[in-house]
Order: sequence, then C-alpha cells, then structure tokens
Amino acid sequence: MQIALPGSGPVPDVATLLARLAADGGRPRLTWYGDDGERVELSGAVLANWASKTVNLLVEEFDAAPGTTVVVDLPVHWRTAVWALAAWRTGATVALPDAAVAGPDVVVTDTPERWADGGADLVVVSLPALARRYDGDLPAGAIDAASAVMTYGDVIGWVPEVDPNQDALVTAAGAVGHKGLVPEPGDGTRVLVDGRGPVADVLRDLLGTWAGGGSVVLTSAATAAALEADDARLERLRGSERIV
Repeated sequence: MQIALPGSGPVPDVATLLARLAADGGRPRLTWYGDDGERVELSGAVLANWASKTVNLLVEEFDAAPGTTVVVDLPVHWRTAVWALAAWRTGATVALPDAAVAGPDVVVTDTPERWADGGADLVVVSLPALARRYDGDLPAGAIDAASAVMTYGDVIGWVPEVDPNQDALVTAAGAVGHKGLVPEPGDGTRVLVDGRGPVADVLRDLLGTWAGGGSVVLTSAATAAALEADDARLERLRGSERIV
C-alpha cells in the first residue's frame, strides 16, 4: 500500500511534516495495536490535530520554546508520538529518561510517582484510548493530559521559532539536532513497526516513514511479542492492514 504525500521534496523539519500531514485528509498514517486488542487509527489530519492541541498546551501552560527540556517518560505508544511531535514543534528538546537530564523543565509521564518530587512541571498521560481522565491520584500541580489536551485549539496559535542548531532528541546514546531530526524519507509504503524497539528509534522510524508519504502500523511491546509467536496471526494482520 502506497500513500502519496501532499507536496514533494525533502522534509526539513517537524513543522513541515505536520503541515503535510494536516493536508493529507482521511488516509491512515498511524494505526496502533495496543494490549488487550486495542486498535486506534489516526489519519494524517487527525494526527496533526492531536499534535496542534498539544503544542498549544505546551506553549500556553509551560512557555515551551527552544531551550526548554521536555522529558518524555512513556513507552512506545501513539500518544508518545503525539507528545514528541508537539514538543519538537515548539523547538523544545525531547529527552528520554535514560539520558538522565539534570533539571528538566517539563516531564510527560504515565507513572507520576517517579517524578512527583523532581521539581519539574508534570503532565500525566493516560494511555488507554478511551481514557477521559487519569485513573489515579495526581501529584499537586500536575496536569491531567486526558482532560486538558482536548480543551486547546485545533490550530496552532503563536509558537516560537525553532532553532535548527539546538538538540531535538537526547538519549543515553547522544543527541540529534532539530536540523537532522527527520531522517531520509521512506518509500511511501505501509510498514509494521515493532513496539519492542527503543523509543528513540521508533520515533525516528515514524518520522522517516511519514516524511516519505508512508503509513505506520505500530504495536505495543506485548503485541509485538505475541505476533512473533503466532505466524498465522501476523500474516492475518499483514493482510488486513495491507502491510508491505
């Protein structure tokens, strides 16, 4: 399955990528297979809309901008992709927990107890698709992403100018700048991405696939393991999702 991307040529940054996704109508760009049979499908326009709302939250609540460090402490998940895209669109640096960044400005997490005493502004994410609020006790001052994101505008308001020379993604293995964040575009096909991979690798796989006009079927780690153990189920998934 090939999906033509509106516009052509290289994708120099996340802002350009989101603009192209927003113009892409209702074709699937990210299909998520989570635990317990959960399936979520996002078109390019819907994916960009989620990112836009989240950009507005980050800017309005936390003044996210170049120089802001946002720790994304989430597993491989479609919501992880949204938060990373949004943070990059503000020019912020996304740091993964293994980077052990000192003094992050914002932490986005599904496990707030790990960060309650860290001093950073805290956003608590509920991973189930139908969650409308966090099912637990929020630390004082924390934002419940499930209820908060939907209150923000569908169109990005004011957003800082991204500095291409600043770090975009920081892990224990090193850093990637905004200028080199989006990899070489893929070939426009629909691909299966294994959720057991490192979060940083998965995020860049998504960027490269979308940059080339392609579409992703992304699995949770548990679903990826189950598919590996069941060839028939894997082949059914490949057939039903038209995965190359």
